[in-house]
Amino acid sequence: MAVLLLLVMLTACAARPQDLSGQMFTFPEETNTANVKMDVGRESINSATVCLRFITDLNRPYGLFSLSTTKFDNHFLIFKNTAANSLDLYINNKSVRFEGLNYELNAWHSLCATWDAASGLGQMWFDGKGSVKKFIGGSEISQPSIVLGQDSYGNKFDSKQSFVGMMSDVHMWDYTLSACEIQRYMDDLNFTPGNVLNWRALTFQATGRVLIETKDMTCS
Repeated sequence: MAVLLLLVMLTACAARPQDLSGQMFTFPEETNTANVKMDVGRESINSATVCLRFITDLNRPYGLFSLSTTKFDNHFLIFKNTAANSLDLYINNKSVRFEGLNYELNAWHSLCATWDAASGLGQMWFDGKGSVKKFIGGSEISQPSIVLGQDSYGNKFDSKQSFVGMMSDVHMWDYTLSACEIQRYMDDLNFTPGNVLNWRALTFQATGRVLIETKDMTCS
């Protein structure tokens, strides 16, 4: 009975929003199990902006942000492909590629991706620079499921597409942020936190070897 009570208490704690300011998720190894599932709290989304910061030394493909639904495994996916200095944005399992990014290994990067169902346009922002907008189409996102650390497909994970590194400051909005607001996020200024995912009040469940650590800071 005591063990059962403890498990119930741990589950309740995991479901409580946490302020992760100044912290990061560390994914220290290649695996098909370690992941962080987010509590979205939304039934449908017609537009989206996702921003996050990350560091890795991976040269192979991996997912940075995976949103799936019952209709599409990759309803909104930010994916690092094998091509140098480029990222793919998947909407409804279809992708567009954004080129010309200064994708340095073992360095912190700030990334934002926007998408709007009405116009069908997607855009990528990388370390303060916005890409051209590209048509990708897409439909309403219904009952989204969001995972960090893995590229979700059919409720399965592939270790060869897992993320290994650190990730922080994950936010998501149900609208496309203005260029000025994205720049405020990039510069780590006083930006409006996400209304779908808010790093300062994040509800999530970590599975496998995922650590929550103080974000690396440069000593002055």
